Amino acid sequence: MRIAVGSTNPTKVKAVENVMQRIYGDVDVVGVEVDSGVSDQPIGIEEIARGAINRAKRALEKTNADLGVGIEAGIYPFPGTLTGYLDVQVCAVVSPDGRITIGHSPGFEYPPVVIKRIIKEGVEAGVAMGELVRDPELKRKVGAIGVLSKGLLTRTELNEIAVLMAMIPRLNQELFFGRK
Repeated sequence: MRIAVGSTNPTKVKAVENVMQRIYGDVDVVGVEVDSGVSDQPIGIEEIARGAINRAKRALEKTNADLGVGIEAGIYPFPGTLTGYLDVQVCAVVSPDGRITIGHSPGFEYPPVVIKRIIKEGVEAGVAMGELVRDPELKRKVGAIGVLSKGLLTRTELNEIAVLMAMIPRLNQELFFGRK
């Protein structure tokens, strides 16, 4: 099975590879550069989801793979939080028949200074966090979640959860799509 990921970010590609190997066994996962069609720092669950879907569709179109996968991270307003926002990774999985399944990761908060920079300056979360901890490559490694969780959860692992959640309907075809 060939699976195209709409990103070359190693944390996203590895997350897809890890989950899909557990589901399908032998898989060929390839990351391809695509335009998400949304801002570099999506704000709002609709924009995050649209970015994930665009990435999945464009990866599939570019490669003619068996599945296209898009992962988009962003923040969205959430009541009761310290900053007013949570960050989630949304995953969309698209098959050649046009069927789209979606899931997302658990949400977490960025420090107030990061949220302030995102909202007021339009800075991408990964850039703001990378500058805060003096690691410009942070989002391509353990990610903000790796730093904020003190190493208990990496960005790859967070992305894996989103990928698995997007695969739930595909793992339960009869419950979601009826008998074949």
